[in-house]
Amino acid sequence: MIYLRLFLSFMKIGFCSFGGMTMIPVINDEVLRYGWMTASEVMDIVAVAEMTPGSLGINCATFVGLRTAGIPGAAVASLGVMMPSLTLSLAAAHFILRLKGNKLLESAMRGVRPASLGMLAAAGVTLSVSTFLADGALNPAAWSLGTVFGAVSWNLVLIAVISGVLLMKFKLSIPKTILIAAALGLLLG
Repeated sequence: MIYLRLFLSFMKIGFCSFGGMTMIPVINDEVLRYGWMTASEVMDIVAVAEMTPGSLGINCATFVGLRTAGIPGAAVASLGVMMPSLTLSLAAAHFILRLKGNKLLESAMRGVRPASLGMLAAAGVTLSVSTFLADGALNPAAWSLGTVFGAVSWNLVLIAVISGVLLMKFKLSIPKTILIAAALGLLLG
């Protein structure tokens, strides 16, 4: 019974939230409703889930399932939270494959590609600005060549360039590139 309850609760979490921080209230409600953890334990789980690699939903599901019903509970809760995404992805893949060669679908996909690229570029610009520029550097009233040039964290730009070269030219794996970037961060400050 506990496995079914874990699966259904985390499937509800997967359907009722849109990932990231929006999952926290739903996770909190479900976990507290069944008495699986206290409110402070839920916040501890969320903090640990945020620090570990992977999505918040899967990490929380794994930790709650493990604490509640051991390894089988972790597997069932994780599968539950992934079920909505898996279902929608499989359905989309089925229809895309079935409609391959359809002019309307191909036109729609041609429109989606540049939009996706635009969203990636916007995320890249936003992350670059917040990473490479000091907080006040975006105030146009204070702009001058010296202030903008001085506001750039050149050591971080150098790490980004080196990482890009390692990935693109030397085809270094992402984990190795991250380790090298971390070492450069320690060296360059």
